[in-house]
Amino acid sequence: MADDWDTVTKIGSKVSGGPSQRETVVRGKAALNAAQRSGTIVGTEKKFAAGNPSSKTGVEGQRLTKVDRSDDIVPVQKVNPEIGNAIRDRRSQPAYKMTQAQLAQKVNAQANDIKTLESGQAIKNQALLNKVARVLKISPKTGKPLDEEPAKGSSSKK
Repeated sequence: MADDWDTVTKIGSKVSGGPSQRETVVRGKAALNAAQRSGTIVGTEKKFAAGNPSSKTGVEGQRLTKVDRSDDIVPVQKVNPEIGNAIRDRRSQPAYKMTQAQLAQKVNAQANDIKTLESGQAIKNQALLNKVARVLKISPKTGKPLDEEPAKGSSSKK
């Protein structure tokens, strides 16, 4: 057995008969060979990223693991059709009058992306949705206008 940082050898675990001995962790070939010669039970376990915070995955990783373990087909999250309708309605208002291509150019996307977003068939892309919502001044979650009257903020006070 090679000296490996990733393996742990426990000696004396699950001893049959009598009071069980305490497990000890061995980190060397000499102690391992001595334990094997004495006839005690020796178990070797592989450690997997113990205590390494960079190896911990977020919630998305847990969701993907859940998807991998299930046999069901998990539907892809799509944009709510109400938000698509709100984008279309807001884009047709006189203060925000623009075509899908013009909106796509403002948010640095393709016109086809805006078309699928408005139709409700788009796969949920929160970054694109946030950009469109910022340009049209609507809520990215509900599609409701953030300002009821766009001319209110642009009027100058005398």
